[in-house]
Order: sequence, then structure tokens, then C-alpha cells
Amino acid sequence: MRRLTTLLLSTLCVMLYTSIQAKNTVDKENPFIGMWTLDIEGGNVGWLHVHEDNGYLDASVMWEGGSVLPAGHAYLADDHTLVVTRVFEKELPDTKERKHYLSYVIRFTQVKGEITGHFQGPRWDGQGEVSQACIGKKLPAMGPAPDLSKIKYGKEIKLFNGKDLSGWSIIYSGHKNGFRAIDGELRNVPTQHEGEDHIYYGNLRTDQEFEDFNLRLEVNVPEGDNSGIYLKGMYEVQVYDSYGKELDSHHMGALYSRITPSVAAERPAGTWQDVDITLLDRHVTVILNGQTIIDNQPVQGPTGGAIISDVFAPGPIYLQGDHGHIAYRNIVLRPIIK
Repeated sequence: MRRLTTLLLSTLCVMLYTSIQAKNTVDKENPFIGMWTLDIEGGNVGWLHVHEDNGYLDASVMWEGGSVLPAGHAYLADDHTLVVTRVFEKELPDTKERKHYLSYVIRFTQVKGEITGHFQGPRWDGQGEVSQACIGKKLPAMGPAPDLSKIKYGKEIKLFNGKDLSGWSIIYSGHKNGFRAIDGELRNVPTQHEGEDHIYYGNLRTDQEFEDFNLRLEVNVPEGDNSGIYLKGMYEVQVYDSYGKELDSHHMGALYSRITPSVAAERPAGTWQDVDITLLDRHVTVILNGQTIIDNQPVQGPTGGAIISDVFAPGPIYLQGDHGHIAYRNIVLRPIIK
């Protein structure tokens, strides 16, 4: 009996030691654990979160545009190489009976505290292949939520003068500008012509760049349309005709695909809506039509469409111009003094 007890204790000790060693080995040998911002070849931005889920390696990815999505799979190919896969389901346009599953692979290697990556997979239309390189930098841990009652503001800046586009410019010069100053409003009119090639309309940014701030504006969203307000060129507050719909991280006032509003406060399409946004210390507050729908919540990383990856750098306000016929007015920014 004593021998059996001793054997059991020895076995438990070995199991405990092995478990601790395994955890220490994972922590020590997996330098990819954490959140990373990605600078992608061609000037776009991505985001990667590598973590463990019930003992399994897992990841979430944002690549250039769209939402933050869970990876199909994440695994260590060796001590220095992380492989992340993404799978998208696509219906074929000419049939309802078949679907394609587009698979993308990103291989990451750690080099001196950074990661380098290579993205490869089919083009969305199935014609040819996408191949892109990226460099990633690890994000430091998020600090505590700031005390908004202690904010001090600098002199307010009227970003739109109501007469012309002074102080604004299209981000990519090859894109057409659909924004116009009309009757004191900043209107986007991305007109397409039937039978002609698709026109790519550009996103409009402020020439000035800002650190933390409070931004107030009014926006009018026609039925079915959408746009986005980018903070520091990095975080998109969604503008969308979602009146009457259930709460979602892609609806009006949400931080796109990251933070879902706590309450639906949007007004019907075609009416002016008041938006009040505060960005401070990587935390965001959104007040829509007088109701707080995001309350000083942490922002884990950039959203799709970001043009800047450095979360501590100043950046512009920019408005999406490639989606819908949106109008803005009374755009006023107050910089936060630290």
C-alpha cells in the first residue's frame, strides 16, 4: 500500500512538473503570442492576434480591409515559424449549386523582436494569385481606461468650412474625388455610369494629423448606404443605415468589427444624426444622437482600411468615399492636451 501511494505521488509530481514545464516551454518557445500590427506590401495595414484557447494555438487576423476574423488554423511549423490559414466561402456567380472555398496562408518568421510574413492565395475572382510580404510590430499591453473627467482640450478646429475642400485631399491620387461642398454640406456623390468601367472613388482625409481628440459632426445616411469615419487614419467608426436592425459591430456608430454598440441609437435613413467621438489612450467613446453607445472601451488594433499601423503616431481624420452617397456637416475637432 505504501509503495502504491508513493508511486501515485511520484506520478502526480511528474505530471505536475511536466505540465508546468510544458507551459513554460510554450511561453518561452512561442514568441508569436500577443497582438501585432502589420505593414503590408503596397502600403496597406493588417493586424494579428496570436493566443491560446484551451491549450490550442489560435489566431485572429485583419488583412488590409474587411473585418477582424478568426483564423482557420494556426500552428508552429518550427521554433521560428508561425503558419496562419484563412478560409473564405464564396458562391459562384453563375450557379447556386456550387461554392468555392478560398484558402490563404500566411507564414510568419520572427526576426529581432519583429515578425516578417508572407501572404499567399488565390485572387478573389479566381484569376491568378495574390502574394504579399509584411512586417509586424508587437503591440504593448493596453493600459487602464483613462479618466475622461480630467480631459483638457485645446482650441477647437473647424475641419470643414462649408464652402470648399480646403484642408482635405484624396488619399490616393489615382482615385476620383466624389466629395463636393454643397450648401454647407460635405457631400459624397460616387456616381457610376451604366455600361462603362467601374470608377474607383477615393477616401478623403484631412491634411492635418492629430493625436488624441474629441470629434463632433453630423451625418446624413441615405437608405441602404454606408461610409466610415476613420480616427487617426486607423480606427473606423461605422456610418451605416442600420435603423431598426439588431445590434452588430458593423452597424451605425460601431468600431468596425471590433466594438458593438451597447444600444441602438441610430435615426431613420435620410435624417441628420449627431456623432460625438472621443479617442484617448487607445480607448474610444462614441455618443450617437445623445446616447452613449461605446463607453471608454479599449481598441485592440486597427480596423480594415487603416492607412497607419503605429497606434501611437498622429494621423488624419478620413472619410470613406468609395461606398455611398453620404453627407457630412459641422465637423469640429478638439485636440486633447496631455
